[in-house]
Amino acid sequence: MTFSIETIAVLNGDPPGPKPPKEHFFSSSESEGEEDHRKKFKIKIKPLPAESANCLAPSVDELKASIGNIALSPSPLVSTSPAFTALSSLGSPPPPPPRPTSRPKLPPGKPSKGDMVCDINDQPSLVWFDRGKFYLTFEGCSRGPSPLTMGAQDTLPVAAAFTETVNAFFKGANPNKCVVKITGEMVLSFPAGITRHFANNPSPAVLTFSITHYSWLEHVLPNPQLLCCDTATTPNPDCKTFWVNMPNLMTHLKKVAEQKPQATYYNVDMLKYQVSAQGLTSTPLNLAASWRCEPTSTDLRIDYKYNGGSMTTPVALNNVQFLIPVDGGVTKLLAVLPPAAWNAEQQRILWKIPDISQKSENGGIGSLLARFQLSEGPSKPSPLAVQFTSEGSTLSGCDIELAGPGYRFSLIKKRFAAGKYLADN
Repeated sequence: MTFSIETIAVLNGDPPGPKPPKEHFFSSSESEGEEDHRKKFKIKIKPLPAESANCLAPSVDELKASIGNIALSPSPLVSTSPAFTALSSLGSPPPPPPRPTSRPKLPPGKPSKGDMVCDINDQPSLVWFDRGKFYLTFEGCSRGPSPLTMGAQDTLPVAAAFTETVNAFFKGANPNKCVVKITGEMVLSFPAGITRHFANNPSPAVLTFSITHYSWLEHVLPNPQLLCCDTATTPNPDCKTFWVNMPNLMTHLKKVAEQKPQATYYNVDMLKYQVSAQGLTSTPLNLAASWRCEPTSTDLRIDYKYNGGSMTTPVALNNVQFLIPVDGGVTKLLAVLPPAAWNAEQQRILWKIPDISQKSENGGIGSLLARFQLSEGPSKPSPLAVQFTSEGSTLSGCDIELAGPGYRFSLIKKRFAAGKYLADN
């Protein structure tokens, strides 16, 4: 069996941020409601349903338009507030006044308009942004309401999670035609027992935090009901400080406690953002798909390369799936390397790789090969769809630090996953 092999040119991974263009080459080798028991974060990727098979084969122009027009909108898995609109339709939000030198304690029920991003009296009721997709562990947490008990001077535990989605479209072996868009959100999570603490201490310290590597973000959208920030230029553009509207937060958490009395923690969306992407160097998995279509057979080759340089800390890509339809009346799978699953009814082939990282064979560089026998050839090249998840790092490099007293981070969680991740011939 012979495959046509062409040189695949791509860029090697570099750290996030502006980078001068460099030439590199692609070397290849032949050879998934809230749960009852929240013990760990689980993600399960399932094959697409049969009725969605047709959606995998739009035109190249449609794919490019789709990727190019991806706007920063809430995840389909998340309940969203009307205040969180797509970034593509955002105007400039009403700027808050300069933050006082000493961060004020806002009296409950009497927030000052001058201190808020928006007039809270004009805002819709708060919505509980609880995904139920991951569990943030707090000291003293158990099933049912948290038994958190503490004095007025103790620090309160807060957890944070950054979740990012990378969308990419690869065209052949041309790195200059790679279109990338990365979106993200930052969530704060509070133990259920914090509502009792706030009830006993109605004037808590203002929760203040800073986002580092802020210069790598663009189109940042703070939750207008809960977050305030200085609009003036700061001495350090790579760090942005935000402070929470505590009366609004306490009202929100109290409502959640009444609606979800058995919840052990409350997730609240705080920031949505888009990451400044640098083309191919910002993609954690570089791709190139090539076809050779004959009247009676089709040769398919998919080259991939792990790009640890796109991440703050290189971590493995987990549950990697490569799914691509092959038309032309496939009658037989003549050869495949490595082993793959062929769905004769849906006429598509699926490769699954548990993880890809620097520790993988050939440093995470590899190829997927298949030859098909056809009865109604030749085949028409279709776009490749790839899925993966990753834990422990982000593509933006953002982090969070407390900038005031009264609180402590019990956990900071980081993760990212593939969104529309496609490659065409």
